[in-house]
Amino acid sequence: MAAVCKKIVENVIVAKNRELTTNQYNQRDCCSAAAPYNHRNFLSFHGGKKLLPKYHCCFVSRRNIYCNAAPSTTAVPYLEKVDFMKLQNGSDIRGVAVDGVEGEPVTLTEPVTEAIAAAFSAWLLEMKRADASKPLRVSVGHDSRISAQVLQDAVSQGIAVAGLDVVQYGLASTPAMFNSTLTEDEAFLCPVDGAIMITASHLPYNRNGFKFFTNAGGLGKADIKIILERAADIYKSFTDQGLMKSKQKASESIKRVDYMTVYTSDLVKAVRKAAENIEKPLEGFHIVVDAGNGAGGFFAEKVLQPLGAITSGSQFLEPDGMFPNHIPNPEDKTAMKAITQAVLENKADLGIIFDTDVDRSAAVDSIGREFNRNRLIALMSAIVLEEHPGTTIVTDSVTSDGLTTFIEKKLGGKHHRFKRGYKNVIDEAVRLNSVGEESHLAIETSGHGALRENHWLDDGAYLMVKVLNKLASARASGIAGGSKVLTDLVEGLQEPGVAVELRLKIDQNHPDLKGGSFREYGEAVLQLLENHIESDPKLQKAPVNYEGVRASGFDGWFLLRLSLHDPVLPLNIEAASHEDAVKLGLAVSSAVKEFHALDTSALDKFIQT
Repeated sequence: MAAVCKKIVENVIVAKNRELTTNQYNQRDCCSAAAPYNHRNFLSFHGGKKLLPKYHCCFVSRRNIYCNAAPSTTAVPYLEKVDFMKLQNGSDIRGVAVDGVEGEPVTLTEPVTEAIAAAFSAWLLEMKRADASKPLRVSVGHDSRISAQVLQDAVSQGIAVAGLDVVQYGLASTPAMFNSTLTEDEAFLCPVDGAIMITASHLPYNRNGFKFFTNAGGLGKADIKIILERAADIYKSFTDQGLMKSKQKASESIKRVDYMTVYTSDLVKAVRKAAENIEKPLEGFHIVVDAGNGAGGFFAEKVLQPLGAITSGSQFLEPDGMFPNHIPNPEDKTAMKAITQAVLENKADLGIIFDTDVDRSAAVDSIGREFNRNRLIALMSAIVLEEHPGTTIVTDSVTSDGLTTFIEKKLGGKHHRFKRGYKNVIDEAVRLNSVGEESHLAIETSGHGALRENHWLDDGAYLMVKVLNKLASARASGIAGGSKVLTDLVEGLQEPGVAVELRLKIDQNHPDLKGGSFREYGEAVLQLLENHIESDPKLQKAPVNYEGVRASGFDGWFLLRLSLHDPVLPLNIEAASHEDAVKLGLAVSSAVKEFHALDTSALDKFIQT
């Protein structure tokens, strides 16, 4: 591995201020103080819409100041210092890619991006132990964010100078990127050996990041840590001479294909198969799609329409990285209100909504009832348990007690409540299967849902295909009623009258921490709460729990856990009434009141209402 990294460090070099690749600069005038930023491609990507002035300026202010300098093979001394490890977000990499938000300096620059791509290439070369006579291939795609094309170019150069072939997909979904490692179709240069998706899910316009895949699935936390450590070493070795090499390498190795055609075709085939190979099994169904101006607009035209569905009234299908209409997030109340209104106004049978990169989704039935969070899990559990009776459904830690009762008593399955984090949930389902406990569904309340039959990929589009399969198969069996067949599947699910999540922040500068970490302090809070529960006869500690402290009582339950990454203790409370929810809140409040570094203002406000 050391030899691989050394070769990449020698080849992967960039200059600090190169924020645009060769085809985005006027090379003849790049040394002129008046050289303009060529944003023609950028405007084309966003339908000619005017971008924020601050976004334009952030690139102008970073013009290459070494235009007249002789090429150098020594490390470039003027690169900003970067703490690469702070870019890790679980199994993803995320950072600030665009200036314009006060207090959020850019951390995901082009040089940083190239270093990360080169480090992934080194990791991939080691994993695949490639034959030097046949270069590995890496696919690169992005969602609708305004920094997408700039970062795509930087990623491509980082891969290319490591000696790997680059296949650019342009606008794509995260699930499609993983699928490109499995598809066998040389006409589309598949399968690729690795894939990189440029996305930051539902985060604001100024953020971006990366997800990585091989045919074994998405990379885990340990892999991301290794990649960032290597990226930091590569970054330190950047030279001016490497800039010329990387440009040439990239121009020689980049290819472009329309892989989304392959991906959407497979989704269409899956629905037709479920409907006994009827060409248009959704004919007559009116289904509206809300893509939130992310990458999911394809679903209406490329999936639903070929299946015969009417899609008039679909909204926000065009990509726009400023997300002008609502946050593309199935958990967001404004987003769910938007798709609900679209269903009701268009008298549609079903509404479907995606997040930015289409790895999460939710739905709305014909009368405006939402299938998200616990209701989406209940719906998918009902569908999967019809196909695999008795199977285990793995969820995250904040699912309701009513959902457990529904899965186990109504559906005859087993509910295995695990930790927050979609990768945690998926990995746990894989582990259960490996030890002989059958599981076919891993799903989080956020809308991440993965099925064993789909290679354990959290694919929002495939999740909706399973829902469409139910509609299509019901139609093929002569069952009418539109989306009522879906609503009937979740009949009997006990839903709380009140459900809240309150965030209790830890002040890391408070004297109570005494130089210790917020994690140690948070664990102390949880331990005291656990002791409090054991001494309170009105509360019952959850017999099986993998995260935080969970207890039932007062016709409800609460869960206090420590955030995976931040100095925060999220508190989830669900109860039949507000009065019961307040009682649960009071129980937590009385237990943690001595922890003065813990900001309980959100809990205090809830109790006082």
